Amino acid sequence: MKKVWIVDDDRSIRWVLEKALQKAEIPVQTFQSADEVLNALKTETPSVLVSDIRMPNQSGLELLSEIKKNADWKFPVIIMTAFSDLDSAVSSYQGGAFEYLPKPFDIGKAIELIERAIAESTADEQTSEVLPLDAEIIGQAPAMQEVFRAIGKLSQSNVTVLLTGESGSGKEVVARALHHHSPRAKSGFIALNMAAIPRELMESELFGHERGAFTGANNIRHGRFEQAEGGTLFLDEIGDMPFELQTRLLRVLSDGYFYRVGGHLPIKANVRVIAATHQNLEKMVKEGNFREDLFHRLNVIRLRLPPLRERKEDIPLLVPYFLSKSAKQLNVEPKGISKEAMDILAKFDFPGNVRQLENVCNWLTVMAPAQIITPADLPEDFNKEKEEAQSHDCRTQENTLVSDAQLPINGFDWTENLKIAVSQQLEAATPNLMKQLTETFEKIVLTTALAETKGKKVEAALKLGIGRNTMTRKIQEYNLE
Repeated sequence: MKKVWIVDDDRSIRWVLEKALQKAEIPVQTFQSADEVLNALKTETPSVLVSDIRMPNQSGLELLSEIKKNADWKFPVIIMTAFSDLDSAVSSYQGGAFEYLPKPFDIGKAIELIERAIAESTADEQTSEVLPLDAEIIGQAPAMQEVFRAIGKLSQSNVTVLLTGESGSGKEVVARALHHHSPRAKSGFIALNMAAIPRELMESELFGHERGAFTGANNIRHGRFEQAEGGTLFLDEIGDMPFELQTRLLRVLSDGYFYRVGGHLPIKANVRVIAATHQNLEKMVKEGNFREDLFHRLNVIRLRLPPLRERKEDIPLLVPYFLSKSAKQLNVEPKGISKEAMDILAKFDFPGNVRQLENVCNWLTVMAPAQIITPADLPEDFNKEKEEAQSHDCRTQENTLVSDAQLPINGFDWTENLKIAVSQQLEAATPNLMKQLTETFEKIVLTTALAETKGKKVEAALKLGIGRNTMTRKIQEYNLE
């Protein structure tokens, strides 16, 4: 294992971190200046570099800049400083630092951060194939394959299509694909979200207006139907269209002509209409909120787009795609993602569907400190999934312990004594009995393991079959330092 390098002109900081890392059985080497580090880098590299930000001759930020210039020096850099100001933090992250550690710091948390950086340094990036960024739609789930087949079958048709599905499921993306693979592909694709247009402006937006049609109409305005001439008009959230405007749309779809607001001459509409909604139009028809004849005009071909929770097998394809797309937009190196983090994302229901997943990937590209995204980097929305994953691990460990505990240890069946003790406490109506017993059990196990390993937390954690972070957290929780 490569060493962790500590560079700080303060001897006491070097000594504290060196002793803490040695106690955690992590190899370490210390330096008192950036020059010493650069000289050492000529012959070897560390697993992680922890650098003070303000040092004589050359600062930690200048050292970070030198390291990032060399393509062969790929290791995480943690910047620490006693000057916890905004400029230092921003400069550290802009320079490519793994993390920013303000002084004074909790030594346990500092070691946890260094361990995380070591994992980053040695982790293998997930080898999921990243699809090309010009891919129109991504999906290998059976429901998405049905959508692909429908787009293929409609590729030579001008028929009206109604897209249904929850918000964020990709209805506009599919509408654009239908246009792109149609005979109208060389003409324009015009999208209009009915939910985003003020009610009083909808008619003018769709059909345009003549000069003087109303106060403020100083010039002729071409509406979306004219703008989409020869191409495709996508009417998103068609369920939000006012009832009176539905009548005008029906006339266009049935007759092929429309009038501008304030106009008297009919205009021929050579436009393919694709409509979309997340609402139940059949229910709206029954309630009298949507014209039945318009519904049937729109519902010639209906495509239902599945929510992301029904196509979770596509998440491992979508995540690297969105991470690469986001990285290209920000002009940064695409991040990878650990299997553990991907598993959490794959289990999440994503009420905001594909749009929400893309937003999460954009957030991770900006906020995740490392090049490999771990569960700790995920937003708070995923805390429940992280806790459930940890709880599952704990249950697995507990089941193993229970299974093993059925066997006598050195001829002594301690479980019988435990049963007797529990029965006595139950009869005494001891409050919070489960909590007390659990804490007592964990304290005894932890202190015994630490005594056995002479205080070496990593070794104790390995012997107990728990993670190092869990071990550290329990020690702090029970004040066992």
